[in-house]
Amino acid sequence: MATLWTGERGSIKPKADFNAKDDAVALRKAMKGLGTNEKTLIDVLTQRSSGQRQLICKAYQEEATGKTLVEDLEGDTLGHFEDLLVALVTPPAIYDCQEVTKAMKGVGTKDNVLIEIFATRSNKQMKEISDAYLKQTERKLTLDLKKELSGEFAKAILILAEGQRDENIHVDAAKAKEDAKTLYNAGEKKWGTDESKFIDILCQRSIPQLRQTLVEYKTISGKSLQESIEGEMSGDLEELLVAIVKCVKNVPAYLAERLHQGMKGGGTDECTLNRIMVSRAEIDMLDIRAEFKKLYSCSLHSAIESDISDFYGDCLKKICGGDD
Repeated sequence: MATLWTGERGSIKPKADFNAKDDAVALRKAMKGLGTNEKTLIDVLTQRSSGQRQLICKAYQEEATGKTLVEDLEGDTLGHFEDLLVALVTPPAIYDCQEVTKAMKGVGTKDNVLIEIFATRSNKQMKEISDAYLKQTERKLTLDLKKELSGEFAKAILILAEGQRDENIHVDAAKAKEDAKTLYNAGEKKWGTDESKFIDILCQRSIPQLRQTLVEYKTISGKSLQESIEGEMSGDLEELLVAIVKCVKNVPAYLAERLHQGMKGGGTDECTLNRIMVSRAEIDMLDIRAEFKKLYSCSLHSAIESDISDFYGDCLKKICGGDD
C-alpha cells in the first residue's frame, strides 16, 4: 500500500537509523509542560517517511499512555502550522479522503480541490481514497459525488473516481489519430461542442496513449488540445479537462503551477500548499521543484521563504528540501 504513495523523486526518504520509540519520546518531550519546541516537531516529522510516521504515532500512543500524537499536536500548535503537522502524520489515502470530504462540505463544492486530486491520482490511489471514504463515512464516495455535483463535470469526476483509466503502457498510433480526429470533430469542427467525447477519451485512455493523441491533435487542428478546450468550453468542466491535459504532459509542472497560484497575489492558499507539499513529498517533489524553477525563475524554497516567515514556513521549506 505504501508504495503507491512513494517514488524515486521524493524530497523525503525513510530515515536510515530510524527508531519510532526515540522519536515518540522526543515529540512528547517537545510538547510536555509549558511551551512547545516547534523545531523538534519540524525536524522529526519532516525527516521521516509516511510509513515511519505511522510507527511513531503508534509508539507515541504507548509512550503518552493513550493520548494520540494528533491530539497533542492539535492541543499544542495552532493554525496552518497545526494543519500541516497533522497532515504529515495522517496516512496519505486518509488525508486525500479528508480533503475530498471538506471540498464537498457546506454550500457548494470546492471544485478546484476535486480537480487537483482527481486529475493527479492513479486508479489504485483512487481506490484507496474510496475505501478510506467508505470506512470513515459508511457511504460510497461515488454516491456522495453524484449528490453534490451535476452535469458533464459530474460525469467526468465520477469516471475518475471509479478509477476507469486504461493502464496499458502500449501506444496504439492509429487509435491516437482516430481519437484526435474524434476530438476535433466534437469541438473545433462542430457548431457547439460534444463534451461527452472529450470526457470519454480524456478520462479513460491511458496516459501514454493520450500523449500521442495530443501530438496527433496538434497535427490535425494546428492548435494544441488545451487551446481548443479553452476556446470551446467554460467553467468547471473546462478546468478539469485542462488539468488532465496538463497532467498528461507533466504532472510536476501542473503541481508547480498550483503551488505558485497558492502563493501569488493577496494572501496565501495554505490548504493547497499543505495538500501538494505533503501528498507529493515522497513521490515527485524534486521534479516539482525543478519545474517551479523553470517556470518562475526562482526556487520553490525561496518562494516559500519570501511568502511565509513563521514555523509554518520553516516546516514547508523542510518538506521542500534544498534551495535549488
